[in-house]
Amino acid sequence: MKELSKDLLNVENYFAHYTLKQCLLVEVQKGNKPFSWFRTIHRAVKCQDRRFYFWYRVWCYFYQTNKFGLKKTAKKRMAILNAKYSSDIHPAAKIDAGLSLRHLTGVIIRADCVIGKNAVIRQGVTIGMRKSTDTGGVRIGDNVEIGANSCIIGDINIGDNVTIGALTLVNKDIPNNQIVYSQNTLVLKRKDPS
Repeated sequence: MKELSKDLLNVENYFAHYTLKQCLLVEVQKGNKPFSWFRTIHRAVKCQDRRFYFWYRVWCYFYQTNKFGLKKTAKKRMAILNAKYSSDIHPAAKIDAGLSLRHLTGVIIRADCVIGKNAVIRQGVTIGMRKSTDTGGVRIGDNVEIGANSCIIGDINIGDNVTIGALTLVNKDIPNNQIVYSQNTLVLKRKDPS
């Protein structure tokens, strides 16, 4: 009887592989058909809008599991991917299936973030800690929509089904089923002609 490889018995690696396939099914392959590597790679090659999701998920998988000793390579490839798409999404960030980045430009997601299913993130969003020495992280629930140029900063929890408006600074916990936005008013003052 052959001895099974430790990699095959590692529950974390199995779960990471299952999660990778679920993310690729929802974000790259799309549709009602069961997961297929052929369909997924075909869509990643043919559909430019799905290419980022494919490479992001693959390199995150290798970074988080260190499969085949590719953690350093994955980190380098993620840096290239982030530079190409003008974003800064750390490969250690835990983002569930259904991620939708409407415009990648300026999206920053730090390593200590946990984001739930079906998150919609628009351009210029920053999610992370105040300082690199801070502990904790941002935890975002399922079905959260984040408007353009919003900042989510600090050790906070954001519940499920939350909508965050554009240009909003969030530094407090937000319960489930809320709409959050800033009431910034535009101030106009007349200049003295002198």
